[in-house]
Order: sequence, then structure tokens, then C-alpha cells
Amino acid sequence: MPELFAAWFAGRGWTPRPHQLALLRAAAAGDSALLIAPTGGGKTLAGFLPSLVTLHRTPRPPGPGALHTLYISPLKALAVDIARNLMAPVEDMGLPIRIETRTGDTPQNRRARQKDDPPHILLTTPESLELLLSQPEAGEFFGGLGAVVVDEIHALAGSKRGDQLALGLARLGRLAPAARRVGLSATVAWPEPLRAFLSPSGRAGDVRLVQVRAAPRPSSPSPCPRAGCPGAGTWALHRCPRSTAASARPGSPSSSSIPGRSPSSASRRCGG
Repeated sequence: MPELFAAWFAGRGWTPRPHQLALLRAAAAGDSALLIAPTGGGKTLAGFLPSLVTLHRTPRPPGPGALHTLYISPLKALAVDIARNLMAPVEDMGLPIRIETRTGDTPQNRRARQKDDPPHILLTTPESLELLLSQPEAGEFFGGLGAVVVDEIHALAGSKRGDQLALGLARLGRLAPAARRVGLSATVAWPEPLRAFLSPSGRAGDVRLVQVRAAPRPSSPSPCPRAGCPGAGTWALHRCPRSTAASARPGSPSSSSIPGRSPSSASRRCGG
């Protein structure tokens, strides 16, 4: 990792996480990778970090061919949010990187300008990508692409929008065959189909798997020690042999006063 980036992490009291360094190594080897990590595991920064490092080391001049990284999100609001968050490290380190979004809400004048003067990193959706690929200038626009980052890939693969994205990725593979692919996914039980979906060849083995194990959940005593917690309105009857016994004392309201409940049914629910 370049000194500038290491200093940026240290200035925030952070240490690069192993999966973030793993994606840097994958990018250095030119390999595509699938990162599986729980929410809050630093997936987004891990996906963009190799692109930021590459553009820091080898700045791209403005104009046609400037586009280096294409980020694809299932939600346009997420794309806008990620662009805003990504600006923080870029501005903090003074990187010569321009970041923009391309969604259905992008003004027409910005869309026209992006054709001749694309950003270094473009954040978009599967639908907007389809429109970009249909334009006559698509070959020139995507020809210098170095990376494609697919966020929330687990939510796209296997759906109709996933099929649409798969066609877009196949087209990008023809226009920019050297572009590596990065998939960012929440924890899933079976990563192999996602690796195959991301792979330019369709073979899962061609995509590195970087997996972050979720931290174990803290153990705490259950408020429902017996199997079969009751429905709403009967918790007290379930919890309490002692409360049920107390209710049977003279002067106490009887559990039988509850419509549809009798002492015997309460006792059965409490395991009595």
C-alpha cells in the first residue's frame, strides 16, 4: 500500500483490514475477486481501494479514455450515497480523481458532457448501464476500463435484473477485455454461483474468493427458556408457575377470569 494511503488510514486510527489488502493483491495480479463480508466490514472501501491506488500511481488525463472504474449498484440512491462517501478519502489525500454518478436522475447536460469527458470513476445502475452500452460511442467510452465493481451482487444474481446485468457484463468483456471484476456481497451460504456469475468465463474458479467470517454472536440467556414461546397477550401465563400459583390465592384475581383461559391451560403453557 502506498505511503499516502497508509498515512490516511493511520490518521483515522484505522488499520487496513486483511480483506482490503487481499483485494489489493488480487488487483495487482490482474485477478477478478468476490468479497463476502458482513455489513459494516469495510466492503465498499475494499472494492474501490485498488482503483484509488492505481489512479494515484498512474493518473489518467481528462477526455476520452479517462474512465477507469465502473461501479454498478442495484439502487440509484445507493450509488449516489457511495459517491458522496468515496469523495472523503479522495479529497483528504488530494487524489486527482473525478467521481460522478449516472442514473435516471442525472441531468441531460451532465450526460452529454460525460460522453466527451468521462469521470475516472462512474457509479451507475444496471438500467443506466444498458443505455450507455447501446450508444454508438460505447466502444470509446468503455475501451480503457480497468475495473468493474458490482455491489450487492447477491441481490442481483439470479433475478431478472441480474440477467440484464449479465448481458451488460458480457458486452463490457468485449469492449474492455482486460478489465478485472470485483463483486461485493453480504454473507451467503453458497458463494460459488456468485463467483460464476462474476467470472468473464463463467467458471467460478477464475474468480478469487475473499471471505470474512462473521464475528460470533454474544451469548445471553433467553427470556424464553422453554420451546414454543406463546403468542401476544399470554406471556405472563407462560413465564410463571409462581404467578399462576399466586393468582389462585384468596383475594387474587383468578386466571380463569381471562377469556378463553383456565388455570389448567395456563399450567400447561408453563410446563406444569
